Amino acid sequence: MKVTPNFQMMMLLVHIVIAVFIDLAPVAIAQENGEEGAETETESSSEEIVTLEGIVVVGTRAKPRSVLESAVPIDVLPSKDFVKQGDTDLPDLLRNLVPSYNVNAQPIADAATVVRPANLRGLAPDHTLLLVNGKRRHRASVIAWLGNGLSDGAQGADLSPIPSIALKQVEVLRDGASAQYGSDAIAGVMNLQLKDNYEGGSFAIKPGIFQAGDGLTYAFAGNIGLGYEDLWTNLSVEYGGMNETERSIQRDDATALIDAGNTDVADPAQPWGHPIIRNDIKLFANYGASITDTIEFYGHANYAQKEVEGGFYFRNPNTRPAVFSNDDGATLLVGDLRGLTAEMANWGARKAAAEAAEEEFTELSPHDADDIPITNHVPDPERLQTVKNDPNLFTFQETFPGGFTPRFGADTLDASFLVGVKGTIVEDLGWDLSASYGRHASDFFIKNTVNASLGPDTPTEFDPGDYIQADTNINLDLTYPLHDMVFLASGLEYRTETFEIVQGQIESWEIGPLASQGFSSGSNGFPGFSDIAAGSWTRANFAGYLESQLRPLDFWTVSAAVRGEYFDDFGSTINYKFATNYGIADTLKELLSIDPIVDLRARGSYSTGFRAPTPGQQNAFNVTTEFGENNTLVNKGTIPSTHAAASLVGGKALEPEKSKNFTVGTVISHAITSITVDYFHIKVEDRLAPTKDFQRGKDITETQIQQLVAEGITSAGNLQEFRFFTNEFETSTQGIDVILTAPILEGALSLAYNYTRTTVTERNPEILDDTRVRLLEEGVPRHRGNVTLTQAIGDSLGVLGRVNYYGPWYENAVGAQTYSGAFLLDLEVSYAVIENLGITIGVNNVLNVEPDNITSAEGPDVPFDLKEFPARIVGRPFGEYSPYGFGGAFWYTKIGYSF
Repeated sequence: MKVTPNFQMMMLLVHIVIAVFIDLAPVAIAQENGEEGAETETESSSEEIVTLEGIVVVGTRAKPRSVLESAVPIDVLPSKDFVKQGDTDLPDLLRNLVPSYNVNAQPIADAATVVRPANLRGLAPDHTLLLVNGKRRHRASVIAWLGNGLSDGAQGADLSPIPSIALKQVEVLRDGASAQYGSDAIAGVMNLQLKDNYEGGSFAIKPGIFQAGDGLTYAFAGNIGLGYEDLWTNLSVEYGGMNETERSIQRDDATALIDAGNTDVADPAQPWGHPIIRNDIKLFANYGASITDTIEFYGHANYAQKEVEGGFYFRNPNTRPAVFSNDDGATLLVGDLRGLTAEMANWGARKAAAEAAEEEFTELSPHDADDIPITNHVPDPERLQTVKNDPNLFTFQETFPGGFTPRFGADTLDASFLVGVKGTIVEDLGWDLSASYGRHASDFFIKNTVNASLGPDTPTEFDPGDYIQADTNINLDLTYPLHDMVFLASGLEYRTETFEIVQGQIESWEIGPLASQGFSSGSNGFPGFSDIAAGSWTRANFAGYLESQLRPLDFWTVSAAVRGEYFDDFGSTINYKFATNYGIADTLKELLSIDPIVDLRARGSYSTGFRAPTPGQQNAFNVTTEFGENNTLVNKGTIPSTHAAASLVGGKALEPEKSKNFTVGTVISHAITSITVDYFHIKVEDRLAPTKDFQRGKDITETQIQQLVAEGITSAGNLQEFRFFTNEFETSTQGIDVILTAPILEGALSLAYNYTRTTVTERNPEILDDTRVRLLEEGVPRHRGNVTLTQAIGDSLGVLGRVNYYGPWYENAVGAQTYSGAFLLDLEVSYAVIENLGITIGVNNVLNVEPDNITSAEGPDVPFDLKEFPARIVGRPFGEYSPYGFGGAFWYTKIGYSF
């Protein structure tokens, strides 16, 4: 193993960690024996239960403190904020509360439909670290291959398996924190605090439906505390689901087919809307026990599963390449089966086995059947009938005369458990040892499609295989309040993460006997994972950190942290952070004897950060079907950067991303009214994202295509474009957050605003083109905000109004354009029927606002010449990646009972 200078520094840091606490132990013993002054207040070793709103534990390992005293900006979202909404999925609930947090529906986005990518502060989903009770949570198995540019290729954690009823509060740290928590914390940290009451509970029933009459959503949720103070468990469960929505318009090509007399074409041929969610089960447990007076056992665990299913693009029965035609619909593709009927089964597998055994394998004779001419959307009827009558000839119009639209989805399973023990030694020296394991699996399926190279013997349903992610963490944390004004913390962490690709059924990836005649191989729309592509990749890393918090004055807090990590595939890295919170009002009061009417504070931080590419991003590949030139669907592949084909056009081994974070802000408060304003700047070097699309015939040679086939991407014979991950660009992200809270009459007012702008400052134009740059810079709104007003009317009635604003955003799908911003209004009325029993009726987006229609436009923003209204090319009238969805008004009710 090569020993780098950074690794040597990291090992020195580990030795310092150990030495600090060896030196501190005698001090603690001396204090216990009454030596060296008075007893000091225990900081984070204190086990007091934090129940006050606005008290947070994320961002420092010192004693829990108020948000206003924090040196970094933190949003605190109590459980009641999640209750007062119509959505049931946690990512959507957060979107309505945190303006810098973006998540949207993913109607046709491959695996991103299963685990929707979310963005904080305009950065990628895996730039935000997710914690549960202060402990790192495992990431999801899904890599978001389609995410409107900004989220493309990201592999972050999944919030959906967590029931909102299990949460006491959510803390959103809007600042870089890699020096404290490790990889992924470039944009910030989200810490989910679980309920820990051991008495009482609640349950709720929440049905809802879109005003259009579809998308029925339901959820049954319950929470209960069991036990007593020294042995307790808090259990939460949620069961729900959602029907799909349909916001389609009939495609032009489907209309032309129907007008030409094709009665087998569906209406709509191209469904667009929210996917189906079935059997959405979420279980969460939070537990603890007192072992002795100074030692406590704790932990949490979860289990979740669901099925998600959505539609893909319509396959036109006259024009779909390599299935129905290979000349843009001039003729219908005909397969010649003469002498092949008995040879169809497992053709690709038998060929591979023969080649592996170095045995001779008889190839198929060349295709010599005449294709069928198509005129005005109608294949020549006599020639088509002749083909249908001939058992030796075949066309997929015999199987799908009206074309087909694949249905794609996955069964997901998410499970984790964490156990730990913590306590104190000689009163004040706190220790915390924990271990956790988390696993997320996506078992994909695709149906109503074909492996065209298998001809008439193709299945129409396939198991393409699985993605599996498994993470293990072992942590030792030590804390010590050296003095009333000095707090120290340190720790060690060992972590492994494994990404696995499970081979799909052979028919989903094999190259069938008709491939030589121009028919595509693999399950059309989402080819399965072959035996060569399948595998498992594991990475381990070891880390040590030091953290301190100083109070030079009662109104001045200074904190610092340094962390070293060693990865067995990337080497080592060291990161640091400095932060401060200074009481200006207190200074005026003490030095000038001025008594300000408000509390005024200044805060700021500077830190470095990093994010290591995941084993999945280093090794996985994917083939998706998207629109290319001339309004036709093409296969686009994402391959490992070290792949032989990628290396020919600049691909190379990936490196960790590196960041520099700077924040500065002010806090103004009076009684229970407060306003915070924070500016942030995040510079990311060696940023990771997929490259531009390299095109066949222009960037891809036939030699590269054969390399792809040889290395397991069996659909490469029909691959028109590919891309890979790259580090060859840098970005600068800056913005402002404003938060205001104030009491009004019998309720409260809150205002939250975020402005975020990302600029690509450096890039290799041969790798990252203008389209990718614009998506990174404008793929999510730069302006986001909301105003929420709550009021109590008497003892039984409560009302809530919320206005959300979403600024403009850009898409480059069909009809590439900038979509205008929108205001959405939410209303809710709650009534207490009897004590502890309430009913709520509400509506999200009461004005039924929908995204802009796609406009007909030509120019540099449009990937191809649009001759007709582009909405009818794809069967949707609106932008696909609307930050607030496209379902329209959503009406809901909720019945809740607490005890």
